[in-house]
Amino acid sequence: MKLPFALALAALINLLAVTVQAAPVTLIYSSNLDGELEPCGCTESGDMGGLKRRASVLEALRKDNPELVVISAGGLLSAQMTSNPIKNRYILSAIDQLDYDVVGLQWTDLSYGFQALNSAPLPWVASNWHDEQFAKAIKIERAQASLHYFQWLDPKQSPYRQMGTGNYKTQANPETLMQALKVARQHNGTTVVGTTLTLERARQELPLELIDLLLIEARYEELGEPQLLTTGNSASTLVIQPGSRGMRLGQLDLEIATNGRIKSWQHQEIKLPPSVGDAPSMADWYSAYNEEIKRYYQQRVEQRKALRDGSSPFLGNGQCAACHSTSAALWKQSEHAKAIADLQAVGKSYDPECLACHTLGLNTEGGYLDQLSTPHLANVLCENCHGAGREHVESVGQIPPPIPRPNEANCQQCHNRSHSPEFNFPTYWDKIRHGKEATLP
Repeated sequence: MKLPFALALAALINLLAVTVQAAPVTLIYSSNLDGELEPCGCTESGDMGGLKRRASVLEALRKDNPELVVISAGGLLSAQMTSNPIKNRYILSAIDQLDYDVVGLQWTDLSYGFQALNSAPLPWVASNWHDEQFAKAIKIERAQASLHYFQWLDPKQSPYRQMGTGNYKTQANPETLMQALKVARQHNGTTVVGTTLTLERARQELPLELIDLLLIEARYEELGEPQLLTTGNSASTLVIQPGSRGMRLGQLDLEIATNGRIKSWQHQEIKLPPSVGDAPSMADWYSAYNEEIKRYYQQRVEQRKALRDGSSPFLGNGQCAACHSTSAALWKQSEHAKAIADLQAVGKSYDPECLACHTLGLNTEGGYLDQLSTPHLANVLCENCHGAGREHVESVGQIPPPIPRPNEANCQQCHNRSHSPEFNFPTYWDKIRHGKEATLP
C-alpha cells in the first residue's frame, strides 16, 4: 500500500535527521602562557603545566584524533625578566613545534617588538590590527566543519595609546569584525573569537549574536566554567575562559550543524601534573634552552666580576654561625639549606629566575655570582631574611646595629602566589623559627 505524499515526505525527513549527523570537532584551547616554559616546581601544588607536558598530551590526542583543532588566544610572551628574550624565543619555537592551528595576538606578545615574533612562523591573528601585518582571520577546515578564528585586541590596553601617540595600531569600532563574522556565517562557518576582554565588556563591545564560541580574559591558573549565552533571535554564544601560566588545557567536544552553529558540546579540563611526563620530542629543544641560558648567565657573571671592587655587604652563614651556633644548626636542617642543590638536581642552577630565590643577593652589588666565585652565598641564608650582615659583624667593641626581624613581607618575595601557592605564614614560620624569632614578628 502506498503512503500519502505528506506521510512519505515526513518519513524521508525523519530518515535524514537520523542519518545526517552534525560534524564532530574536538578543540583544545589555551591562553596566557605568560612567558613560562614550565612551572616553578618548588611546591607540589604549583608543579602543574609546562610545554614539555603539553606536548605529551597533544601528541597522544592527535594519535587518537588526527582532526584535532588546537588554538591559543595568545599571551605567550612576557617582559618580566632580562633573560626573557631567550625564553620568549624558545616559547615561540615550542608552539611552532606543537603545530598550533592559530595563535591570537595579545599586547604582551609584542613586548620585544615585531622582529621577535619572526623567530618562528606562527599563525598569528589580530582581526582589528590597523594594517595587514597580521592575518585578520584564519579558517580551520576539519572534515565537514569550518572554524573561522578571529582575535580582538583591546584598544584601551594599547601601549601606543599609553605612549600618547596618535596611532593606536588597532581599530576600536567592531564594524569591520562584524562584517567578517557575517561573511563567515554566510559560508556556514563556525565563528570563534579570542580576546582579553572580560565577559561584561565583551557583551558591551562585541557582536556576540554573530559569535559561536568566545574565549574571554584568562582566569588565574584555572579554567572558568563554560557559559552558554542567549544573544537574541534564537542565537547563542558559548563562552569559555582559559587559564593562565600554561598550567591546564581546555577540551571542547563539539557537534557542529551544517550551518556552522554549535549543536551540542561537552567540556573538560586537562590537567598537566608531573605524572603526565615530558614528551621525548621536546628533549633537544629543552637541552638547547638550558645551554643557552647557561651561557647567557655566565656572560653576565663575567661582566659583573669585572665591575666588582672586591667588597660585599654579605658574609654568608659562616660568620653568623660563629655567634649564633644554635640557630645555624637549625638552619642546616631546613629546606633553605639545600636550595641550590634542588636547582642543580633539575638542571636549573644557571637560570636567573630560579637563582633569585635560591641564593643570596643575586643581581645586587656583592651578591651571588656562581658556585665557583661565591659558593658561600648559595642557598637561602641568614642574610636573606635578616639583611646584609657585614656592618653587624664589623661592629666589634661597639653597640652593633640591630638585626632586622623578618616578617611576612620578606617571605613573600619568594613565597608568592606563583611560586608557593599554598604559602601560609604561621605554618611556614613554624618550620624555620629560631632564637629570638621563635615567636611570630
